[in-house]
Amino acid sequence: MVRIQIYHRIYKSRTLGLVKLKSRAALRIYILIIGLTGGIASGKSTAAKLLGTWGAYVIDADKLGHRAYLKDTEAFQQVVTTFGEGVVGDDGEVDRAQLGSKVFGGENRMAELTAIVWPAIRKMAQTEIDSALSEAPDRVVVLEAAVLIEAGWQDIADQVWVVVVEPATAIERAQERDGVEASAVQARIDSQLTNQERTNQADQVIDNSADLQAMEATLQSLWKNLPGASL
Repeated sequence: MVRIQIYHRIYKSRTLGLVKLKSRAALRIYILIIGLTGGIASGKSTAAKLLGTWGAYVIDADKLGHRAYLKDTEAFQQVVTTFGEGVVGDDGEVDRAQLGSKVFGGENRMAELTAIVWPAIRKMAQTEIDSALSEAPDRVVVLEAAVLIEAGWQDIADQVWVVVVEPATAIERAQERDGVEASAVQARIDSQLTNQERTNQADQVIDNSADLQAMEATLQSLWKNLPGASL
């Protein structure tokens, strides 16, 4: 793990997002961490799955978020201290419905929650990245995170890939996928970063306005140019 951390500090050049290291045996080791993000119904999860089928190690920050404040964790204690014992359910875990009523019922409460949860998720993600690279140092790692930019996690990655889709298309797809009202999807879009704000932080932009085949072709082109990657 120490060796991987040393590599990570070395390869943080942003030209190609990688560095080539040579051991005494002239073994070439490539390390690349991709931060993958996008808005609601952008297709980022589909992109992550495709990259996973091609050999990337994919970390889903949303799934980490569900574990971030489990009982007996530091974040659990912070959540209970901040929002009160009433957010703890009969099973001793945080009751998400109760927590939600606290978060959405007061000014700045969401900021208080993310100040607790985002650092916990980042720590978990970094641990999983280190573990993945210790097992296979030349494997591409993808951190899929809707809040990658909002949380300031760009520095975890060597390249930031942003999946974008026009808002009208996102609304249509979200309605079809989730069966929700257009107004609800629009409210989510309005609460998130804009496509422009995301692409301003991107090393690569994947336009998913067309069909799945078009996005897959774009991803394949990017993937083939990564060192050590193959389809």
